[in-house]
Amino acid sequence: MLLLLLPEFIRFTWSDALDILLVSILLFQLYRILKGSVAINIFFGIISVYFLWLLVKAFKMQMLSGILGQFVGVGVIALIIVFQPEIRRFLLLIGTTGFFSKGRFRFLFSGLLGEDSDKPMLAIHSMIRACKNMAESRTGAIMVLATKTDLGFYANTGDPIEARVSSRLLESIFYKNSPLHDGAVIIDDNQIKAARCVLPVSERDDFPAQLGMRHRAASGITESTDAVAIIVSEQTGDITYSINGELEQNLKPEELRERLEKVFRQA
Repeated sequence: MLLLLLPEFIRFTWSDALDILLVSILLFQLYRILKGSVAINIFFGIISVYFLWLLVKAFKMQMLSGILGQFVGVGVIALIIVFQPEIRRFLLLIGTTGFFSKGRFRFLFSGLLGEDSDKPMLAIHSMIRACKNMAESRTGAIMVLATKTDLGFYANTGDPIEARVSSRLLESIFYKNSPLHDGAVIIDDNQIKAARCVLPVSERDDFPAQLGMRHRAASGITESTDAVAIIVSEQTGDITYSINGELEQNLKPEELRERLEKVFRQA
């Protein structure tokens, strides 16, 4: 009897292969969206709970299996609540005009094809020169530098630039009479992707009261992604570096160079 049923379990068709391929691509792109953000740790935590539930079920631990089963039973609702910002960002990205363009399809498969390794090196010297000049002239600025997380959603909130990083261009954007100076600049692949971008702000209760919205936005974007942010204070001319939601204030240009080189030699 068992031998008669065995072919039914091992039958494998082209539709099964396509199903596995599509699920693999979906999971890979989900990982790319969450990679570098706080949400990736939550995602792995949920996966761990699910596999633990399967394990205790296999060993017939009724009490523990029942407790974990309650979490798994409402897993979809929990995912929607926990990943609300990421789901909203993903749906907005799909609904954006031109999502199904050639460039978007290239993005979907770029990780599988290994194209991320061809990213040009960030022009750190231009960044340092711009920060130094803006600090001396008390020109307020906030620049967000992408590492691994795609910042396309935040870039779409501003005005597209698509120009190579240069100190003169950055200083021109943040010049106080420039229409682009109010907001953040998004930099990726050694290109200024957009200016006048809107960023999420930190909601920490212990955030220093003396710091303004630029610093709060820098902390917010680095809390939710693996990007780094640089702020030049309009009031004091101080340079601040932000990563993982933390702020390092009153940096000298050489200190800022060391931090940028450490991140972008490893990215």
